[in-house]
Amino acid sequence: MKSIILAVIAVALYSCSSNPQTVSAPPPTLPVLSITSGTVTTYKEYPASIEGVDNVEIRPQVSGTLAEVLVDEGAFVQAGQSLFRINEQPFRAALNNALASLHAAEGAMANANLEVEKLTPLVQNKIVSEFQLKSAKAAVEVAKANIEQAKASISTAQINLGYTLIKAPVSGYISRLEKKKGSLVGPADAEALTKLSDVHNVHVYFSLAENDFVSFKEQYPGETINDKLKQLPAVSLLLGDNTVYPQQGKIDIIDGQFDKNTGAITVRANFPNPKGLLRSGNTGKIQLSLFHKDALLVPQSATTEMQDKIFVFTLADSNKVTKQPITISGRSGTDYVVKDGLKVGDQIITDGLGSLQEGMVIHPESAKKLSALKK
Repeated sequence: MKSIILAVIAVALYSCSSNPQTVSAPPPTLPVLSITSGTVTTYKEYPASIEGVDNVEIRPQVSGTLAEVLVDEGAFVQAGQSLFRINEQPFRAALNNALASLHAAEGAMANANLEVEKLTPLVQNKIVSEFQLKSAKAAVEVAKANIEQAKASISTAQINLGYTLIKAPVSGYISRLEKKKGSLVGPADAEALTKLSDVHNVHVYFSLAENDFVSFKEQYPGETINDKLKQLPAVSLLLGDNTVYPQQGKIDIIDGQFDKNTGAITVRANFPNPKGLLRSGNTGKIQLSLFHKDALLVPQSATTEMQDKIFVFTLADSNKVTKQPITISGRSGTDYVVKDGLKVGDQIITDGLGSLQEGMVIHPESAKKLSALKK
């Protein structure tokens, strides 16, 4: 009897060892975020060029030899400050010649008047003919015209003499000096003597594509463009090294038409430049703010990109994972603003995306809500 019992136990043990049961691993626990809506602000960047409020080419208005260069490259000058001096001797000689012509004309005038005074009583007494008196009076009129002509020549000579001293029309910074002392200069020169930039304020120009322009206009109230310009918030400027310029600017002008070649419209923002950090010719990027009502946000870290498409993993029935494509309309900090693909109440997995597969079952736990979303 004992041997039978031992045999039964041995058979049972053999049977258990030959058919082991597989123990399935528990589903992974991953953080899940519930999608809500709110109002957020996103920023879009546009390449921009910077110009001073006044960019003036300094050119001579008379021809001559450059006698003096009174400024240096890069110097700041005040309006009315002397910049260049052209040799004035030929122009001073022309002025002296005009003065001499005036004196000659005045002498001729005096002589003609004397002739009229002499002939008047003689004509009255019928000693000489009236024709001689008329000729004398005509000589007086000619003398008057010569005087006026001499005065005009003096004015022209004085103006030309004044042009030999070239002064700054506005305050600003001097650019490169293209001509040196002793150079022959003139109004027809291809190159200006220099350029002068008034940069106490700067104009920053950027372009909006047609779609961006339509969206931009719809953001703000007002019937006309001028009404909308008054409602626009301040804009920021990113410098060449991607640092933010410390002063904010204001959009003040939108071009009247789109460029036919680029399909874009030019917009101008005005920035104060009290320290002269910005100069004409600088480049940067304008940061334009856009408001989104009832926007849906997802963390960028909760998305994956494949073949130029962005996906999230949503939680479906029975805690199964589904790969869902989404359309992005902008960024807010480290989050995407979702245009299509999600709705309020959807749940997305925010971590461990590398190990997820379509249809996989997980154990969800609540993730921290998005701090960037304003309810």
